[in-house]
Amino acid sequence: MTHVSVVQSGPGRCPRSKSQGEVTLAEVPGWLGERRSAWRYRGADRPAEAVVPGPGQESVWDYPRPPVLERDARLVEVRLGQVLIARTKRAIRVLETASPPTFYLPPEDVHPTVLVPAAGASMCEWKGTAGYWNVVVADQTISGAAWSYPEPFPEFVHIEKYLAFFPAKVECYLAGERVTPQPGEFYGGWVSSEIVGPFKGDPGSASW
Repeated sequence: MTHVSVVQSGPGRCPRSKSQGEVTLAEVPGWLGERRSAWRYRGADRPAEAVVPGPGQESVWDYPRPPVLERDARLVEVRLGQVLIARTKRAIRVLETASPPTFYLPPEDVHPTVLVPAAGASMCEWKGTAGYWNVVVADQTISGAAWSYPEPFPEFVHIEKYLAFFPAKVECYLAGERVTPQPGEFYGGWVSSEIVGPFKGDPGSASW
């Protein structure tokens, strides 16, 4: 895994093909361009309230916007009680300014019988339209516990059909550490001891 201080390029980043070049604001629909340009922070500087990272830590304020993808070979596990839902060492984490990393798991490393499509969808101005999944184990159903991008924008094709899980709804572990949920009901970032904030989702963070 590559720890990020200045996010530009480096080992572990998911490569882009020539057909996956950066989409400029002039090439996207007007409403999408407006949403992409609305953010105040883009990883170029930290606000005064940002926590200074210690040794081996990352500041989420050093992550960029647009987000980047980074391969992560550490053990990632998702559980519901005693039931193992997913286990992989091939996760991809998405890094975006002010947000804890979001971990996307290859579908073949997720238990094939526990996910059932859920109603609803949401739009990310960077990644595209997400669909949601319920986790069903025995007689227990956790609604909207996971999401995926069946047809992401070209810049994020590497997470196409990968599954991401909300640590507020299921137990998520990174290298043996149980992570805590990103603040706010909408977000799905994984807060671990290696990152410092404050994090988007806290009160007053809508423009971050």
